[in-house]
Amino acid sequence: MTTSPATFTAPATGSRTVLASPALMLALVSAAAFALSGPFAKSLFDVGWSPGAAVAVRIGGAAVVLLIPVIITLVRRWAKVKGSLGRIAIYGVVPIALCQLFYFNAVQHLSVGVALLLEYLSPVLLVGWAWIVTRNRPRMLTIIGAICAMTGLVLVLDLAGSQKVSVEGVLWGLAAAVCSAVYFVMSARADDDVPPVLMAGGGMAVGAALIVGLGAVGILPMAFTFNNPVFAGSQVHWLVPVLGLVLVTTVFAYLMGIVATRGLGSKVASFVALFEVLFAVIWAWLLLGEMPRIIQLLGGLAIMGGVVLVRLDELRGSPRRGQSYAVDLAELPAKAPQP
Repeated sequence: MTTSPATFTAPATGSRTVLASPALMLALVSAAAFALSGPFAKSLFDVGWSPGAAVAVRIGGAAVVLLIPVIITLVRRWAKVKGSLGRIAIYGVVPIALCQLFYFNAVQHLSVGVALLLEYLSPVLLVGWAWIVTRNRPRMLTIIGAICAMTGLVLVLDLAGSQKVSVEGVLWGLAAAVCSAVYFVMSARADDDVPPVLMAGGGMAVGAALIVGLGAVGILPMAFTFNNPVFAGSQVHWLVPVLGLVLVTTVFAYLMGIVATRGLGSKVASFVALFEVLFAVIWAWLLLGEMPRIIQLLGGLAIMGGVVLVRLDELRGSPRRGQSYAVDLAELPAKAPQP
């Protein structure tokens, strides 16, 4: 879904070089790992899994993997983090649990690339929210970026094409975008004392508890099967996509993202994270055979271009317009939850 905005502080002269650095490679690896969540989940959907079950296994499994580090962090830093437990809980409910659930529901009705591109409209939603709250009109570069992204959305949906657009899938994708925007707002604290492992692991534990609870009372359908799905054109054991969701697209991707952003700094990492959208389209093509139409590829490029323009304007940061939404990932997980 993503990066976490906060006030950006430019690095001092002589700070680390980011071009061709190992941290840059780790950031690209993290984006590619996050983008695999859609193909892994879709292979499970094809054999009868429900989105709720996939989300529960993904974040629940990741919470178990990170349980020991979370407990150690709580014991060592209890005095500093006890006041933030409520915020960690909200973080687990909205940006982690609901965002992933909505995204996986979108994947059931749309291609992986289209669903993820819809979720990545969250920066544009933030621009509109900031405009309403501060009553300060965005600068022209931001307005052009928002128009570009919205135009790209129309092209991605290919409303004039022969393919039937799933209204339900579009609504799920936009709901995921709203949850992703909430992640941006909640993460906009540069003075946060909550360690990344606690924010990620604690949030996943809360999110998993919510999803399992909704399933237990019958509100959220929980359908599991032990049928072997087809992944990358071959039939595999059902544990392959399950372990892929837990270990690759969640635990590994989060850890690599955190390490990468600490090496790159927030400014560069925020741009590298946008490559997840492109990786998602590539993985869906290679693993699921979902070849996008030319008009959808153009729409995807337009959305990416619009997001980049908005980011560039944010990182310019005019003091006359108050606090910007520039990105600082140094203290928080590098990704918003997804798909």
